[in-house]
Amino acid sequence: MELLIRNGFVYDPINGVNGEKMDIAVKDGKIVEKVNENKAREIDASGMIVMPGGVDIHCHIAGSEVNTGRLLRPEDHFRDFERKTSITRSGVGYSIPSTFTTGYRYARMGYTTIMNPSMPPLEAKHTHEELNDTPMVDKATYPLLGDWWFVLEYLKNASIEECARYVAWMIASTKGYAIKIVNPGGLEAWGFGHNVASLDDQVPYFGITPREIVRGLCKVNKLLNLPHTIHVHTNNLGKPGNYKTAIETMRCVEDLAAENKPAIHITHCQFCAFKGDDWRTLESGAEDIANYVNAHSHVTMDMGQVIFTDTTTMTADGPFQYTLYELSGNKWVNHDVETETSAGIVPFRYRRKSYVHAVQWSIGLELALLIKDSWKIFMTTDHPNGGPFIAYPKIIAWLMSKKAREATLEKISSKARSRSLLPSIDRELSFYEIATMTRAGQAKALGLKGKGHLGVGADADIAIYDVNPETVDPSRKYKRVRRAFKRAAYTIKGGKVVVENGEIVQSVKGATMWLDVQTSEPVKISDDMKRRFREYWTVEYENYPVTEHYLEISHPIKVKASV
Repeated sequence: MELLIRNGFVYDPINGVNGEKMDIAVKDGKIVEKVNENKAREIDASGMIVMPGGVDIHCHIAGSEVNTGRLLRPEDHFRDFERKTSITRSGVGYSIPSTFTTGYRYARMGYTTIMNPSMPPLEAKHTHEELNDTPMVDKATYPLLGDWWFVLEYLKNASIEECARYVAWMIASTKGYAIKIVNPGGLEAWGFGHNVASLDDQVPYFGITPREIVRGLCKVNKLLNLPHTIHVHTNNLGKPGNYKTAIETMRCVEDLAAENKPAIHITHCQFCAFKGDDWRTLESGAEDIANYVNAHSHVTMDMGQVIFTDTTTMTADGPFQYTLYELSGNKWVNHDVETETSAGIVPFRYRRKSYVHAVQWSIGLELALLIKDSWKIFMTTDHPNGGPFIAYPKIIAWLMSKKAREATLEKISSKARSRSLLPSIDRELSFYEIATMTRAGQAKALGLKGKGHLGVGADADIAIYDVNPETVDPSRKYKRVRRAFKRAAYTIKGGKVVVENGEIVQSVKGATMWLDVQTSEPVKISDDMKRRFREYWTVEYENYPVTEHYLEISHPIKVKASV
């Protein structure tokens, strides 16, 4: 199909296009210079915004963790559902929607690429089966490697190159995309009923520290030339005073950064931006973190914005989830994944009148508004931990309108309101900055060269929103902006129109992207390695790797390592 999108206000930050009236031509799933105007389908985007398809760098949407959450919460199924149509399948779920429902809801908002951030390698096959079942979007997943026994053993012995080869093997074997680190060292400690409290605590039985894990895997990431940096969920997440740990984690890899190139991504930073000695003295550490990020070029991060709603928290940070279970008294699942990682799931409700929850809500927005460069911080809710991804239009309204923020501030805990930094922040983001935070910046941070922009040769993933930047002031008419981003006028995926006026008009399969990391000396799986599989895991080595037949539409990305 050939498409010609005419007269839209185009926001394409990667190519420096800021609201110019332009035509976009599409052919064979790519953006091209021109098409045959007599044959192409024409879309009149006059008075509308045209952006690249949305990119979500961090959303828990597939795998055993998510599926266990669905089993734990039957009440979540009935809160929201999708009706079957002649085009779409039925589905259920609010905070943890079913696979098809997930794809449909992202597409309605103009999103076309999403990244699942938490995959135990042992459970990779399950994850990919669910990714295959999620339509409308391209996707990828990050294997959890920060507490993998082989990583701990190699880093303890300072065998960085050997560690890099095995990490390359693991990423290719599990069809993963990036190195994910969660509470480094803490997950292994949790297997023995412990945790770590600082970057310099010893991990039980391994004689290695979280600092050494983060630095070691940062070096591994550089040797392997991976397109995304290490993706880090910091130690002490969710604890008062943890902003110091977050800053120290960023600081500990300063010397490993290439010039003007990120070395680390801190995910859902809101959850690790707490000041205070306990919950009574909790306050925002966003300004301190923003000051650090503004002064350094080696860090990117995402918000982890809290939404006042009922949701389901899930993370590989088992000890944190146990703490949350103790604090809330809600039902709880905890899991130890053999030699690799842990996990926990706890239902949760964020309440406006709760002082702690209101402070968290404020922190996420403070980070986004105080960090000056929108290429350094991206919009997420850490779906579903801070709230479901369908709240993104609401967050966009808060970011673009001080009036929208004030309307919510009036409804929250008075104590939290008095301590919030938001009343003193006048900044209101532009459509160009929103396009950066929700598309261009995330694609760039992920190293997805064909995503997040509308240049010639890019994937024809495009979102069109029915809002006119010449006549609608987002600061005053934020509800109008919110409605527009909730239901895209058009979503185009791979050159095909899949959404019109917020309704799915064509169901498509998205590809699963993964890294085929090629090292100069490929890992040889020795008899000793196979013996360790027999001793450490409940599966044999031969049953461990994910073969390509598990991926319905496979999109391998070749990466040539420097080791």
